[in-house]
Formats: sequence, structure tokens, C-alpha cells
Amino acid sequence: MSEHGPMIFPGVRTSVRTDIRDRLRKIARLFPLSLVCTACLFMSSCPGSTETMQTVSGGPSVLIVETTGDRTMLLQTLPSVSFATGGNSSGLVITVDDTTLYQQMDGFGGSLTDSSAWLIWNKLSASQQTTLMQELFSPSGGIGISFLRQPMGATDFSASGNYSYDDMPSGQTDPNLTSFSVTHDAAYIIPLVKQALSINPNIKVVALPWSPPAWMKSTGTMNGGNMNTAYFPSLAQYFVDFVQAYQQQGIPIYAVSVQNEPLYSTTGYPSEYLAASDESTFIASNLGPALSTAGLGQVKIFAYEHNWDNTAYPESALGSSAAQYLAGSSFHCYAGDPSAQSTVKAAFPAKDIWFTECSGITSTSFAGDLVWNAEHLLIGATRNWARSVSLWNLALDQNSGPKNGTCSNCRGVVTIDDSVAPANVTFNVEYYILGHLGKFVLPGAHRIESNTFGAGSIEDVAFQNPDGSIVLLVLNSASNAGAFTVSSKGQSFNYTLPAGALATFSWK
Repeated sequence: MSEHGPMIFPGVRTSVRTDIRDRLRKIARLFPLSLVCTACLFMSSCPGSTETMQTVSGGPSVLIVETTGDRTMLLQTLPSVSFATGGNSSGLVITVDDTTLYQQMDGFGGSLTDSSAWLIWNKLSASQQTTLMQELFSPSGGIGISFLRQPMGATDFSASGNYSYDDMPSGQTDPNLTSFSVTHDAAYIIPLVKQALSINPNIKVVALPWSPPAWMKSTGTMNGGNMNTAYFPSLAQYFVDFVQAYQQQGIPIYAVSVQNEPLYSTTGYPSEYLAASDESTFIASNLGPALSTAGLGQVKIFAYEHNWDNTAYPESALGSSAAQYLAGSSFHCYAGDPSAQSTVKAAFPAKDIWFTECSGITSTSFAGDLVWNAEHLLIGATRNWARSVSLWNLALDQNSGPKNGTCSNCRGVVTIDDSVAPANVTFNVEYYILGHLGKFVLPGAHRIESNTFGAGSIEDVAFQNPDGSIVLLVLNSASNAGAFTVSSKGQSFNYTLPAGALATFSWK
């Protein structure tokens, strides 16, 4: 009945099993194979199925969601399988062990940048906006985004050009921040963040500047240059005022970073060079004490916030007097590899790791990006201690904008094409990447032990949710279909994953 042998119904007497087999054979002669498949999928593998599925009763039922590089399946729910005792292994064996816990997860998401929020607010109809927000943030009706990394002021993606929360005319300063205001964000950023929180109250919001106000810098500009360290007390108060202003709007701030990509200063968009020693001094002497004095000591502080290719910077901060205020360090994907996170974790095991930015680009393929993102971010970052996986713009338009910088081919999690009316929303590979964990791994989950087989083979990572349910993400990064067995608590099931495909398995 199957290329993998006869179907087995354990716990049923042999004569009854024979009768069931005979009846199914009669059905197969009378009806097309596809109809037989529809009926038998609920019991076991169909005739001609490419997956090997054990059917021994008694084990947990496993929900399966799959995405393939050819897009024939996009977060597609497939017939469930069940764990079974005994049976033959199929290829590689992934053993999931929920008795070994690693880092606790905060969430998966991206950024409602000024450009992203402006597009969602201004270019979609009310019904389109409501639908998209559900598709982004709802764990049941969407991909369950639970982590928002929000810019404090302008970035390279701003529909408003450059702005901070305390802009002054050229040559003027405001060290006491008498002009501080988040009014700019009240137009569309704050309403959308509040809407996201209403859909998914578990969202954690992290905030950071791409540049302080221009008057705080030696160049007097937001684009590039260095901090004038004499304004460190003012910058610390700037953070306090921001956190308080957002709290007053009903948006709690979970964590802050001092500076986005502090080793990259460019005149092309808001940015700033900030040496590791200066960041450490600012946190130790200004930011940490200011937050504590304001009763905001629960707000975490992340060090570094730059690429995997530099571990000296975060280690310098974590080894300095700033350490008492630091929750850990955060990383981006644009150079190096995820193992850098483990290097820093090994040096400072009491401090945590977050992965906070990676942008897609329009010149790559869906299939290639599915594998790369799954391998380096969903699996690579989390197996190297990341508590979050956050991409970049949640939405950009058909021209990779609105742009306020130099990236001409950046891609959002979704694309809003406003060249047509009504605007058209397209889900990009990043949407499905986030969904494969965001829908299933809840904030507060722990990564748990599982073995993996490395690039070019079956790769995986496993989690246990607060309710005890298990989530296993498996990528087949090989060029051929890959058979494997998942084993847990003495039971197992077999599965075959197409080349370049990604699957999430979840069970109680």
C-alpha cells in the first residue's frame, strides 16, 4: 500500500488490521488514488507519499508547517504525524532533549521604522491596515511578531527626512532638553506600535538612536561624526525622557541600546562613530545611573549593536565598569558569522545575547534567502545564544523606500506597492522566515538541546514553550531531499524534507 511498506495500526488485532487493509484495497480499485489519499492522510502516510510517517498510536500528535524554496508551500499546514515507540530510523536522527535548557527567548520581529509605519498608515486603506497588522502580529491569524526594535529618531529609512526628539536651529543647543518631544512619532508610529501591542500583548519593544540630536555631536550633523562627550549627561536624560514619553503612551520599553552600529559613521544617513571606551563610560557614568534614578532600572541596556565580525567591542563593554548596568550585547548580520555570539557568551556567561538586525535585499532569490536566513538567523543565531531574531523594515515600497539613505535595494518583510490603487501588499521571504518560529515559539520559551548536522545537511533548533509544548525547526540545506528521524522521550517519527525546504514541528 505504500512504498515504505504496509500501514500499521498498533493495538489492533491482526485480523482486524488485515480487514482494514483489504477494505482500503477495495476502495483503491473503485476510486482515484487522490481520494484514497485524502481519506488515509488522517491515519498514516498515503500511497505514493514522499514522507515516511510512523503510525503507531500512543505518542503525541505533531503539527507540521512547511515552506519550500519554489513557493509551492508557504507556511503550509500539512497532515500531522504521531510519535511512536519502535520503528526504523530514516536517515539522520535528531534527538530532542527538553531536560537541557539554554537561553530564554524574547521574540521574533523587526522594526516599524518611520518609512514602514508611514507606508502602513498612509498607503493602505483602513481595512488593509487592519488585515496587515493582524497578519504581522497575531500568533493565530498571522506570524506572531513579538519583538519590535524601534528607532529613536530618523534612520536611513525615514519618510520624514532627518529628525530627532530635540532638534535645534544650527548653532543652538538644548542641554536641559527643554524642547524634547516625541510629537513626530504620535502621527503614525506610536498608534501602530499600540495597535501591535493590542494584537499581541507579549511584544517586547527595544529602542535606540541611529544618531543623537545633531547639536550633541562634534560635527553638528545627524549624518556621521562623533559624539561630543560633554553632552553625555544630556544624552542620558534624552533616553530617560524617551522611555517615560513612550510609557505615558502605554508602550513599555523593554530595553535600549546606546547607538546603532557604532563602528560605522557615514554622511549618507543618520549615524555616529562611538568608541567602545566611550560607550562604556556613558553607560557606567550616565545612562545606567540616570535610568536608575528615574525609577527605570528595569529597562535593559544592550552593548555594541553591530556586526558579528567584532567581538572585542562587546567584550570591552562587558568587561568594563558598565557591566553592572548591561544585560548583554546585540548583533547584526552584515559581516562575520553567528559563532561570534558564542565567543562573547563564553567570555561573559552571565550576560545575554540578542540578534537585532538583518535586512533582505531585492537582488537575491526566494529559495536562496529561505536557506540563508533559516541557517544563519533562525538556527545560527539562536543556537549561538540569541534571545531574539529581529529583521529590519517591516514594510518598504516597490522602490525599496521611502529612503533616507544609501540602500537602494533593501527589502522589507512585506512590500507595499503604492503605484497601483488600491496598494498591493506582497509577503516576502522574510515574512515566512519570521513565521516559522514567531507563530510557534512564544516569549518566555527556552531553547532546548537538539543535535544538528551542519550546513549542506539537515539543520535544526528546538524550543520548549512555557506551557511545555515543544517546537522543532528543521532546514534541509542539502541539494537533495533529506530523510530524518525525530526522537524524543523514547519515541520517534520519520520525515522527508525537500531540498531547500524549512519545516516547523510542534507537539505537546
